[in-house]
Amino acid sequence: MIHIENISKVYGSRKVLNIEELDIPKGETFGLVGNNGAGKTTLFSLLLDLIAPTTGHIEIDSITVSQSEKWKKKVSAFIDETFLIGYLTPEEYFYFLGELRGQNKATVDEFLKQFEDLFNGEILKAGKYIRDLSKGNMKKVGIVGALIGNPEIIVLDEPFANLDPSTQIKLKNLIRQWSQDANVTFLISSHDLSHTTEVCNRIVVLNKGEVVRDIRTSPETLKDLEQYFADQVMGE
Repeated sequence: MIHIENISKVYGSRKVLNIEELDIPKGETFGLVGNNGAGKTTLFSLLLDLIAPTTGHIEIDSITVSQSEKWKKKVSAFIDETFLIGYLTPEEYFYFLGELRGQNKATVDEFLKQFEDLFNGEILKAGKYIRDLSKGNMKKVGIVGALIGNPEIIVLDEPFANLDPSTQIKLKNLIRQWSQDANVTFLISSHDLSHTTEVCNRIVVLNKGEVVRDIRTSPETLKDLEQYFADQVMGE
Protein backbone atom coordinates (compact mmCIF):
# COMPACT_ATOMS: atom_id res chain seq x y z
CA MET A 1 0.00 0.00 0.00
CA ILE A 2 2.89 2.37 0.87
CA HIS A 3 6.18 2.07 -1.01
CA ILE A 4 9.24 4.10 -0.10
CA GLU A 5 12.18 4.04 -2.51
CA ASN A 6 15.59 5.70 -2.28
CA ILE A 7 14.12 8.49 -0.17
CA SER A 8 16.50 11.01 1.35
CA LYS A 9 16.34 14.47 2.84
CA VAL A 10 19.35 16.74 3.10
CA TYR A 11 19.53 20.11 4.84
CA GLY A 12 22.73 21.87 3.86
CA SER A 13 25.50 19.34 4.44
CA ARG A 14 23.45 17.22 6.85
CA LYS A 15 21.55 14.17 5.63
CA VAL A 16 18.65 13.65 8.05
CA LEU A 17 16.99 10.73 6.25
CA ASN A 18 18.24 8.00 3.94
CA ILE A 19 16.02 4.94 3.31
CA GLU A 20 16.69 2.68 0.35
CA GLU A 21 13.41 0.78 0.38
CA LEU A 22 10.50 0.23 2.75
CA ASP A 23 7.05 -1.25 2.14
CA ILE A 24 4.06 -0.98 4.46
CA PRO A 25 1.12 -3.23 3.48
CA LYS A 26 -2.55 -2.48 4.01
CA GLY A 27 -3.88 -3.15 7.50
CA GLU A 28 -0.50 -3.04 9.22
CA THR A 29 -0.02 -1.17 12.47
CA PHE A 30 3.44 0.23 11.86
CA GLY A 31 5.52 1.73 14.65
CA LEU A 32 8.43 4.07 14.07
CA VAL A 33 10.85 4.59 16.96
CA GLY A 34 14.18 6.33 17.45
CA ASN A 35 15.92 9.03 19.42
CA ASN A 36 15.40 12.74 18.77
CA GLY A 37 16.79 13.62 15.36
CA ALA A 38 16.47 10.07 14.04
CA GLY A 39 14.26 11.20 11.14
CA LYS A 40 10.82 10.01 12.29
CA THR A 41 8.93 13.26 11.76
CA THR A 42 10.87 13.91 8.56
CA LEU A 43 9.68 10.59 7.14
CA PHE A 44 6.07 11.32 8.03
CA SER A 45 6.35 14.82 6.57
CA LEU A 46 7.65 13.36 3.30
CA LEU A 47 4.86 10.79 3.27
CA LEU A 48 2.27 13.56 3.65
CA ASP A 49 3.99 15.72 1.02
CA LEU A 50 4.60 18.47 3.55
CA ILE A 51 8.24 18.71 2.48
CA ALA A 52 10.00 17.69 -0.73
CA PRO A 53 12.51 14.83 -0.80
CA THR A 54 16.08 15.42 -1.87
CA THR A 55 16.05 12.10 -3.72
CA GLY A 56 13.62 9.25 -4.24
CA HIS A 57 9.87 9.04 -3.90
CA ILE A 58 7.00 7.66 -1.82
CA GLU A 59 3.97 5.94 -3.33
CA ILE A 60 0.54 5.26 -1.87
CA ASP A 61 -1.37 2.69 -3.92
CA SER A 62 1.10 3.29 -6.78
CA ILE A 63 0.47 7.06 -6.66
CA THR A 64 3.60 9.17 -6.13
CA VAL A 65 2.60 11.56 -3.35
CA SER A 66 4.63 14.49 -4.70
CA GLN A 67 3.07 14.25 -8.16
CA SER A 68 -0.65 13.84 -7.48
CA GLU A 69 -3.24 14.59 -4.80
CA LYS A 70 -5.44 11.55 -5.46
CA TRP A 71 -3.92 9.72 -2.47
CA LYS A 72 -5.16 12.38 -0.05
CA LYS A 73 -8.66 10.91 0.07
CA LYS A 74 -7.17 7.75 1.59
CA VAL A 75 -4.92 9.38 4.20
CA SER A 76 -5.48 11.32 7.40
CA ALA A 77 -2.96 12.50 9.96
CA PHE A 78 -2.28 14.32 13.19
CA ILE A 79 1.35 15.33 13.53
CA ASP A 80 1.25 18.27 15.93
CA GLU A 81 -0.84 21.25 17.06
CA THR A 82 -0.31 23.04 13.73
CA PHE A 83 -2.89 20.61 12.32
CA LEU A 84 -5.51 22.16 14.62
CA ILE A 85 -7.41 25.45 14.15
CA GLY A 86 -7.14 27.16 17.50
CA TYR A 87 -9.91 29.74 17.06
CA LEU A 88 -12.55 27.04 16.44
CA THR A 89 -14.39 25.04 19.08
CA PRO A 90 -13.85 21.27 18.89
CA GLU A 91 -17.32 20.87 17.38
CA GLU A 92 -16.58 23.46 14.68
CA TYR A 93 -13.28 21.77 13.92
CA PHE A 94 -14.87 18.33 13.61
CA TYR A 95 -17.62 19.70 11.33
CA PHE A 96 -14.97 21.42 9.21
CA LEU A 97 -13.08 18.17 8.76
CA GLY A 98 -16.31 16.31 8.07
CA GLU A 99 -17.23 18.76 5.32
CA LEU A 100 -13.80 18.35 3.74
CA ARG A 101 -14.33 14.59 3.77
CA GLY A 102 -17.89 14.61 2.46
CA GLN A 103 -19.80 14.19 5.73
CA ASN A 104 -22.62 16.36 7.08
CA LYS A 105 -23.03 17.50 10.68
CA ALA A 106 -25.47 14.73 11.58
CA THR A 107 -23.03 12.08 10.38
CA VAL A 108 -20.18 13.68 12.32
CA ASP A 109 -22.32 13.94 15.46
CA GLU A 110 -23.18 10.25 15.23
CA PHE A 111 -19.52 9.37 14.65
CA LEU A 112 -18.40 11.33 17.72
CA LYS A 113 -20.69 9.41 20.09
CA GLN A 114 -18.21 6.53 20.26
CA PHE A 115 -15.58 8.84 21.79
CA GLU A 116 -17.59 10.06 24.79
CA ASP A 117 -15.44 7.95 27.12
CA LEU A 118 -12.22 9.28 25.58
CA PHE A 119 -13.44 12.89 25.76
CA ASN A 120 -14.48 12.47 29.40
CA GLY A 121 -16.90 15.40 29.23
CA GLU A 122 -14.07 17.89 28.58
CA ILE A 123 -14.21 18.34 24.80
CA LEU A 124 -17.72 18.63 23.38
CA LYS A 125 -20.08 21.35 24.63
CA ALA A 126 -17.37 22.61 26.96
CA GLY A 127 -17.61 26.16 25.63
CA LYS A 128 -13.90 26.40 24.89
CA TYR A 129 -11.87 27.16 21.80
CA ILE A 130 -9.29 24.55 20.89
CA ARG A 131 -6.50 26.97 21.79
CA ASP A 132 -7.80 27.10 25.37
CA LEU A 133 -7.79 23.33 25.91
CA SER A 134 -5.06 21.50 27.80
CA LYS A 135 -2.29 19.86 25.79
CA GLY A 136 -3.84 16.46 26.41
CA ASN A 137 -7.28 17.54 25.24
CA MET A 138 -5.79 19.18 22.16
CA LYS A 139 -4.18 15.83 21.41
CA LYS A 140 -7.55 14.07 21.75
CA VAL A 141 -9.17 16.53 19.34
CA GLY A 142 -6.39 16.05 16.80
CA ILE A 143 -6.47 12.26 16.96
CA VAL A 144 -10.26 11.98 16.70
CA GLY A 145 -10.22 14.53 13.90
CA ALA A 146 -7.83 12.27 12.01
CA LEU A 147 -10.35 9.42 12.24
CA ILE A 148 -13.22 11.30 10.60
CA GLY A 149 -14.14 10.31 7.06
CA ASN A 150 -13.16 6.63 6.96
CA PRO A 151 -9.46 7.07 6.04
CA GLU A 152 -7.55 3.97 4.97
CA ILE A 153 -4.24 5.25 6.37
CA ILE A 154 -3.88 7.18 9.64
CA VAL A 155 -0.56 8.81 10.54
CA LEU A 156 0.00 9.76 14.19
CA ASP A 157 3.19 11.38 15.50
CA GLU A 158 3.71 10.92 19.27
CA PRO A 159 0.03 10.13 19.96
CA PHE A 160 0.65 9.09 23.60
CA ALA A 161 2.51 12.25 24.65
CA ASN A 162 0.66 14.62 27.03
CA LEU A 163 -2.03 12.03 27.75
CA ASP A 164 -2.74 10.75 31.25
CA PRO A 165 -2.38 6.98 31.88
CA SER A 166 -6.12 6.28 31.63
CA THR A 167 -6.36 8.06 28.28
CA GLN A 168 -3.28 6.23 26.99
CA ILE A 169 -5.03 2.93 27.69
CA LYS A 170 -8.20 4.13 25.96
CA LEU A 171 -6.17 5.25 22.94
CA LYS A 172 -4.37 1.92 22.68
CA ASN A 173 -7.71 0.10 22.75
CA LEU A 174 -9.04 2.44 20.08
CA ILE A 175 -6.08 1.82 17.77
CA ARG A 176 -6.40 -1.95 18.20
CA GLN A 177 -10.11 -1.82 17.50
CA TRP A 178 -9.77 0.32 14.38
CA SER A 179 -6.91 -1.72 12.96
CA GLN A 180 -8.92 -4.93 13.38
CA ASP A 181 -12.48 -3.87 12.62
CA ALA A 182 -11.89 -1.28 9.92
CA ASN A 183 -8.66 -2.73 8.48
CA VAL A 184 -7.03 0.67 8.83
CA THR A 185 -3.29 1.07 8.30
CA PHE A 186 -1.77 2.97 11.22
CA LEU A 187 1.64 4.64 11.13
CA ILE A 188 2.66 5.60 14.65
CA SER A 189 5.81 7.42 15.70
CA SER A 190 6.61 7.43 19.40
CA HIS A 191 9.37 7.69 21.97
CA ASP A 192 7.41 5.37 24.22
CA LEU A 193 8.66 1.86 23.48
CA SER A 194 6.14 0.15 25.75
CA HIS A 195 3.04 1.70 24.18
CA THR A 196 4.39 1.23 20.67
CA THR A 197 5.14 -2.46 21.10
CA GLU A 198 1.69 -2.99 22.64
CA VAL A 199 -0.25 -1.66 19.65
CA CYS A 200 2.04 -2.20 16.65
CA ASN A 201 2.56 -5.50 14.84
CA ARG A 202 5.72 -4.17 13.18
CA ILE A 203 8.33 -1.74 14.42
CA VAL A 204 11.07 0.02 12.49
CA VAL A 205 13.94 1.68 14.34
CA LEU A 206 15.56 4.74 12.80
CA ASN A 207 19.03 5.91 13.77
CA LYS A 208 20.54 9.01 12.16
CA GLY A 209 18.01 8.77 9.34
CA GLU A 210 18.59 5.12 8.46
CA VAL A 211 16.62 1.93 9.17
CA VAL A 212 18.64 -0.14 11.64
CA ARG A 213 15.93 -2.57 12.79
CA ASP A 214 12.75 -3.90 11.16
CA ILE A 215 10.95 -6.14 13.66
CA ARG A 216 7.75 -8.18 13.72
CA THR A 217 6.39 -7.58 17.21
CA SER A 218 6.66 -10.47 19.66
CA PRO A 219 6.65 -10.81 23.47
CA GLU A 220 10.41 -10.21 23.42
CA THR A 221 10.29 -7.04 21.31
CA LEU A 222 10.14 -4.51 24.15
CA LYS A 223 13.11 -6.10 25.91
CA ASP A 224 15.07 -6.23 22.64
CA LEU A 225 14.39 -2.56 21.91
CA GLU A 226 15.31 -1.48 25.42
CA GLN A 227 18.57 -3.40 25.09
CA TYR A 228 19.25 -1.80 21.71
CA PHE A 229 18.86 1.73 23.08
CA ALA A 230 20.83 0.84 26.21
CA ASP A 231 23.67 -0.30 23.97
CA GLN A 232 23.44 3.00 22.08
CA VAL A 233 23.94 4.89 25.32
CA MET A 234 26.92 2.71 26.28
CA GLY A 235 28.45 3.28 22.87
CA GLU A 236 28.29 7.06 23.08
